[in-house]
Amino acid sequence: MKPVFKDKVIAITGASAGIGKELALQLAEQKALLVLGARNIEKLEAVAQQCREKGAEAIAVQVDVAIENQCKNFIDSAINKFNRLDVLINNTGITMWAKFEEIKDMSILQHIMQVNYMGSVYCTHYALPHLKASKGRLVGISSLTGKSGVPTRSGYAASKHAMAGFFDTLRIELKESGVSVTMIYPGFVATEVRERALGPDGKPIKKSPVKEKQVMTPQQCAALIIPAMDKRKRELVMTLRGKLGIWLKLIAPSLVDKIALKAIEKGK
Repeated sequence: MKPVFKDKVIAITGASAGIGKELALQLAEQKALLVLGARNIEKLEAVAQQCREKGAEAIAVQVDVAIENQCKNFIDSAINKFNRLDVLINNTGITMWAKFEEIKDMSILQHIMQVNYMGSVYCTHYALPHLKASKGRLVGISSLTGKSGVPTRSGYAASKHAMAGFFDTLRIELKESGVSVTMIYPGFVATEVRERALGPDGKPIKKSPVKEKQVMTPQQCAALIIPAMDKRKRELVMTLRGKLGIWLKLIAPSLVDKIALKAIEKGK
C-alpha cells in the first residue's frame, strides 16, 4: 500500500487493543505521526513502543473519552507535540449483552451513550478547528448495529445510531471546509470488547458469546478502514450481510429482524 499517511498526524482513541491498536500498527508502517489514546496507559504505552519500533513517531495519552476535559487534553497533546492534526479516528467503544427487560441498573445505558456517543462528540469538538486548518479527516468507528437494531444490544445500538446521526450531520455542515467524514460499519470483529461487554447487572460478562475464531480479525478490519480513510469515503459497510441488510430493510424489514436475531443466536 502506498504510504499516503506518511508524516500525517493521526489521533486514535481506544488504541490500546483491538481495532484501534491494529490501526496504530498498520499506520505506523506508513510512518504516520501517532497520538494514541486509551484509559490503560500501560497497554497504551506498549502499543506506542511497537509503533516506534516500526519507525513511526508515537505518543501515548491516557484518556477516558467519557470525560470532556480529558478529551480536550488528548487533542491538546497532539497539537503540543506535532503542532497540527490531520486525522481523528473516534474508535473507543463499550458494548453490552443483555435484553432490555433484564437490565437491573439503567445507568448501564447512560454509560454506554457517554462513552460511545459523547466521547466522539467531545473529541471531535476539540479537534475540529485543527482539522479545518489541515483540511483533514474525521473517522467514526461505528457498527452494523448503527444501521439496524440488534437484540441484546439496545443501548449499544442507540449509541451507534446517535454516532451515525451526528457524523452524517457534520458531513453536510463541513462540506465546504475540506474536512471529510467517514463512517465505518464493521460486523463482528474478534476483539476483547465482548468480554468486557456489560451484562444485565452492569458487570462485564467476561466470556464472549461470539464465536471469535469465525469472525473478522482486527488486522483485516484495519486493512479495510485505512483505504477508506485515504479515499475519504462517505461510509464503509464491511460485510455482505450488512450491505444486504441495508437494502432489505427498505423492502423487507421483518426479514432483517430475523437475520439480526439469528446472528446473535449463532454468535457470528
